[in-house]
Parts: sequence; structure tokens; C-alpha cells
Amino acid sequence: MLTIALLALVCASASANAIQARSSSYNGEYGGGGGERFSHSGYQLEGPITAIRIRVNRYYIVGLQVRYGKVWSDYVGGTQGDLEEIFLHPGESVIQVSGKYKYYLRKLVFVTDKGRYLPFGKDTGTSFNAAPLYPNTVLRFISGRSGALINAIGLHWDVYPSDCGSC
Repeated sequence: MLTIALLALVCASASANAIQARSSSYNGEYGGGGGERFSHSGYQLEGPITAIRIRVNRYYIVGLQVRYGKVWSDYVGGTQGDLEEIFLHPGESVIQVSGKYKYYLRKLVFVTDKGRYLPFGKDTGTSFNAAPLYPNTVLRFISGRSGALINAIGLHWDVYPSDCGSC
């Protein structure tokens, strides 16, 4: 009798885990080879993405930095080019990222759930379009490879953090 009860408990636990909703997904890497790996995975604990800085030159995305909650990530990439900065509105999230690359990243376009379209860089190269796999998820952090330029980018999606009243 104890064996049957234990078996029922194990099956119920496995069934509960099987129906638990999935939420995280990944797109990428988009770009060429080379560069050193970077990841902003630890910064997502600071809150949602609230601002984006992108450095561009005549041909490429040179560098990037993302603000998570009120904390800026480490800057990755090179120093040549113009620095552009965009702040998201409170509660606004990135729900799609598209762009272009050829050896290095050339263009990034962030689309928000408020209908804003935030383009950086030049419109040339191989196109990509990234969106989350699961509904009601947003861009949570960025990873990739960089050197003097941004070689490649990866996009990580998950649910909006629920405990970020101060972001």
C-alpha cells in the first residue's frame, strides 16, 4: 500500500512539472566569428532593460551597453564612432530585435511593446529577425562576442520581472 501511495506521489509531481509553463527562449548568435564572449545574464537580476546605448561608426555596430533596472552593464566593444542612447518608458519592454550583419554586426532595431521602433546602424548585410518563442515574454538580456566591434549578438527572452517596482 505504501508503494502505491509513493508511486502516486511521484507521478503527480512529474505531471505538475510537465504542465508548468515554459517562458525562456534564445535567438542567435547573429554575426561573424571572432571576438571575446560576453554575457549580461547576471545583470537581469537588477531588473528589466530600461535603456540601451549603442556606438556606431560608418559601417558597423562598434559597441553596446544596456541598463538593467538602474544599473548599467559593462560596456562591450570598441571606442570609435558615435554613441547613441535611448531610454525605455516605465513598464516598456523590447519584444522583437532585428538587424543585419556581415562579419560584424551592422544594424540593430529594437521594437517595444509600446510600438516604438529603435534603429541603430546601417541597413546592409544579411538580415535576421528575433522574437521570443513564448507569449508574454520580453528581452531580458544580451550576450555575444566583441572586440574592436560587436562580432555577434545573442538575445535571451523571459517573462518581465514581477518584483521591480523601483525600475
